[in-house]
Amino acid sequence: MVEKYKKEVANDVVFNLEYNSERQRLIIPEYGRHLQKLIDQATAIEDDETRNKAAKYIIQVMGSLNPHLRDVPDFQHKLWDQLFIMSDFKLNVESPYPIPSRDVLQLKPDVLQYPQNFPKYRFYGNNIKYMIDVANKWEEGEMKNALVMVIANHMKKSFLSWNKDTVKDDVIFEHLYELSGGKINLLHSTEELLNTTDLMRTNKRVSNKITPAGQPKIQNNKNNKGGKPKNFQKNNNQK
Repeated sequence: MVEKYKKEVANDVVFNLEYNSERQRLIIPEYGRHLQKLIDQATAIEDDETRNKAAKYIIQVMGSLNPHLRDVPDFQHKLWDQLFIMSDFKLNVESPYPIPSRDVLQLKPDVLQYPQNFPKYRFYGNNIKYMIDVANKWEEGEMKNALVMVIANHMKKSFLSWNKDTVKDDVIFEHLYELSGGKINLLHSTEELLNTTDLMRTNKRVSNKITPAGQPKIQNNKNNKGGKPKNFQKNNNQK
């Protein structure tokens, strides 16, 4: 009898059960253990031609999980990279893309520079400080003056979101002078910022529903007593 079809003893099968805690850790668990075993078998193949065919077959199996992206070049590159990663970089096959290395995989991203916080004037936000820094670098002229007024009006609008009552222009000019390091001085300026009502004004919502052609519009019967619509009465006196 062929060894593959030999009947096994039930007690031996139970004794030889494999548990996930005893198995090797999956490198990319999304693909499952069966695909990991296929990659391990392909890595152990000695013949180069057979090993390359097995690698292409595994790529097809991996691509079948996302059939809408299977033929996309960028996605194919991703599949080949994952194939080498899952083989622990031991698979020696010809790849249509550059083969990744373990050092590149273990590289850490650069540390992000978090924005500076200004808790004294937190209601202005960090973007205002960036705009003020840009304005400081501009040359004197009409463009810079226009930018400064835009910044001041935006500061006033941001201030009103924190203080709903009102805010004087002198307060905004003092904060602008402080945040700019004394480079933007409007303390003695005669310019006036936008009014509070203009800054806090909100657009009314307008319905975009259009009554279809041929459909009568619904009229309100506010003139009727009780708000009830009049019933249509048939005139039986007509000949």
